[in-house]
Parts: sequence; C-alpha cells; structure tokens
Amino acid sequence: MDHFQVIYSSRAADYHRLIAPEDADGNLLRTLAAITPLAGRRVVDLGTGTGRLPLLLAGRVRCVVGLDLYRDMLREHVRQRAQAGGAWPLLQGDMRALPLADACADLVTAGWAIGHWRAWRPAGWRAQITLILREMLRLAGPGGRLVICETLGTGSLAPAAPAAGLAEYYAWLEDTWGFRREVIRTDYQFESVGAAAAQAEFFFGPELAEKIRAHGWARLPEWTGVWHRPASPEAAPASGAA
Repeated sequence: MDHFQVIYSSRAADYHRLIAPEDADGNLLRTLAAITPLAGRRVVDLGTGTGRLPLLLAGRVRCVVGLDLYRDMLREHVRQRAQAGGAWPLLQGDMRALPLADACADLVTAGWAIGHWRAWRPAGWRAQITLILREMLRLAGPGGRLVICETLGTGSLAPAAPAAGLAEYYAWLEDTWGFRREVIRTDYQFESVGAAAAQAEFFFGPELAEKIRAHGWARLPEWTGVWHRPASPEAAPASGAA
C-alpha cells in the first residue's frame, strides 16, 4: 500500500481532523450549486471517505448515498454522520463496479478520489478510470450530471496540478471526456501555525510543514478543480479512444 492507502485504511479519524477546517470560505458548495441545482437531486458520492461531500450536501438535496472502498473511512463517516444527525446510506464497494441500479441518481460526485488511480496504475490508468467514468454515467442516466473534484495544489499561491501525471489526467478528462473545469480556493483555516504544520505533515509530508512554518500560515492556501459534464452517453468517448 502507498502512503494514502495506509491513511485511508487505518487512520481515517486523523484524516477527518485534517479536512474539517478545509474550504474556509465555503466556495465548494457555492460552486456545486452553480453547476447544477441541488434541491430535489438524488446524489451518489463515490470515494465518499469520512463524509466531506455528504456532510456538505445533506439537507440540500433529496437524498445522498456514499460509497467507499475503505472500511475505516466508512466507520469514521458513520461517526460524522451521527454527529450531524444524518441517516444517509453508506456502502463499501469499488468505484469500477458499483452495486447500484442504472439511473438511480441525478448527480454523481467523486471528491479527491479518482486521481489516485493515476499513481496506482501508471501503465493502465486510463482503462481503470474509464471503468469508473462509465459507471458514473450509468448511475446518473441521460439526464444526470457528473462532478469530479481533484487537487490543484495545497500550499500553492497559484492553481496547478501538483504532479505531471495528474496534469495528464486532468487534460484527458477535458479533451477526451468533455469535462469542464472550475477552479476555486478551498483554503484550510487552522487554529495556529503549529496546528497547520502538524496536520499538514501527517498527510502531505514534512516539506509542506516546513513551508507552513516559514510563511507563518495558520490559513493554508489550497486550490481545487471541479470538473463537470452532463451524463449524456453520446458525449462519452468510444471504447478505443479512452
């Protein structure tokens, strides 16, 4: 397992403490609402983790279902859901073969989850992510919408993919799959510079922690890309083009 898989499989509570102060200005919800109306929507959230998107959307949509591969993330999601007074369903499963019916959602989201496949399957990432995207299309049905959130840099003063492989994946989403990109700030607001450095080092590593201390950042800058497109199957690439 790589660094992130270890965190997702055994340190979910620590992970949620990291993301709790993220998106200090509430830009993500505003962006989602601008992309598609939320009221009355049935949402399926893939790679749901500890509940970042369901916690944001619950009460604003008709219903939400969260799915994740990692049991520890789902256990923490259950705790966070209870604290929020929620009751949405959670499922354990693989994004490439979803245990859900066709056209069961109006909006299918995947937050900071799909991009990992670019590193996990460097020789075959397009084929693996194509499976995920086709499952998203299947769940959303012809009238639905797909939304993918990915990083454009944490601790960066300008938005950019933090790795060449991610830049390649992002361009592929746009050029091959027809996704449009919105760029937003999702800064973390920590209680102190020390807290920012300690929390960031756990997930992002010591280099970012040192950068935080050097800049005196209790507010850690972060950029997020929000990719979106309608779920019309005719807009999907042919199997050979993926």
